Amino acid sequence: MKRVQQESGVARRWHGWTAGVAAMAVVGLLATGCADKEVPAAATKPLVPAAQLSISPATGSQNVVPGSGITVTASGGKVKDVVVQNSGDTVVGTLSPDGTSWKSNWALNTAKSYTVTATAVNSAGKTVTQTSTFTTLKPAHTFDTQIAESSHGTYGVGMPIQLSFDRAITNRAAVEKAMQLTTSQPVVGAWYWIDSQHLDFRPRDYWPANTQVSLNAHLNGVAGANGVYAAGNLSQTFTIGRSLIVVASTRTHRMKVYKDGKLAYNWAISTGKSGHDTPNGTYLTIDKGNPVEMRPADIKKGQPGYYDLKVPWSVRFTWAGDYLHDAYWSVDQQGSENVSHGCVNMAPANAESYYKMEIPGDPVTITDSPLGGEPGDGWTDWFLGWSDVLGKSATHQAVQAGSTGSQFVDPATLAATSASSPTTTTFVHNAKAS
Repeated sequence: MKRVQQESGVARRWHGWTAGVAAMAVVGLLATGCADKEVPAAATKPLVPAAQLSISPATGSQNVVPGSGITVTASGGKVKDVVVQNSGDTVVGTLSPDGTSWKSNWALNTAKSYTVTATAVNSAGKTVTQTSTFTTLKPAHTFDTQIAESSHGTYGVGMPIQLSFDRAITNRAAVEKAMQLTTSQPVVGAWYWIDSQHLDFRPRDYWPANTQVSLNAHLNGVAGANGVYAAGNLSQTFTIGRSLIVVASTRTHRMKVYKDGKLAYNWAISTGKSGHDTPNGTYLTIDKGNPVEMRPADIKKGQPGYYDLKVPWSVRFTWAGDYLHDAYWSVDQQGSENVSHGCVNMAPANAESYYKMEIPGDPVTITDSPLGGEPGDGWTDWFLGWSDVLGKSATHQAVQAGSTGSQFVDPATLAATSASSPTTTTFVHNAKAS
């Protein structure tokens, strides 16, 4: 028993020693590991560089061309805010889809000082601000613009917007692009040039009835020709009224009157006799009088056939002197024979009814005449087909207008029109002789 106890004691001592050695070894290993390994410092995020801003025109610039506008560009971030300070000029711009640039929408005013304050922000939310102050040029020559439509006037569904300039315009695309339309109903149309001093807007088809139209011509700063800048902007608001459309046949001697898209009247008429034919075409009513004094243009006083009459209920549709009017003297021929000197003769009651309904810009289409219409003899915008209108535009672009403004679009992208004559559009090339 004692021997065993001794062996057990030895065993106990061996195990104790080995355990101690093992423990010391582990401590040594741990100590060695701690001595060889660095404890890392607290982790830090990499720094995000500040955004960079560029403003054009650069600060201090003089005689800046107004048409170049203002451009703000951000690199390493996005444009957050742009404020343009100028007395009397509100500058509106558009931010790019990716947010890295901002561009003013219209030409700047001439002879003005501008201060642009722009702010950009990087991905870490840090902002940077930059300022540019510059002055636009003072032009030696300017042009003025007038519009035919009166403020808050009411016009027929065929009425074009008519602009006239006191100087010839050579930079025509820039002038077209300065135009912004706002319409209470969707409208498709185009700007086109009658000549170098006259620009019209015509809808593809007749205006929708009861449409409010606002034109904002952002012309100030636009160079209409080399060294010639617009003297100012132009704004006007007017209304397209109810639809009233006349179709008069020189062959059937009938005049159909469509009101708000429905045939309201079918009256007997007499038009121009041979040699004095009423010319074909879709015209627009211009003005009216009750009475209007009328004399023949080709017969002198004292010669056979001369007359000088005060004619009641007269509505003009050509500059040459063609009217729709009361002709109490030709009632017996109305409906069967053409006896006038080019006017459309009506019975007194019918002429009075039409006179009281008419407003400027109501369409009047003359058909079946052997005489073709003369472009420019009256408001003859509807002599043109839609492709003709686009061909006379400097941009060759269509305009889509609505309640939020207008934009230029490729005509090929437009949906086909569903309008039909005579109530929502007119006959193509209607001025040709029959």
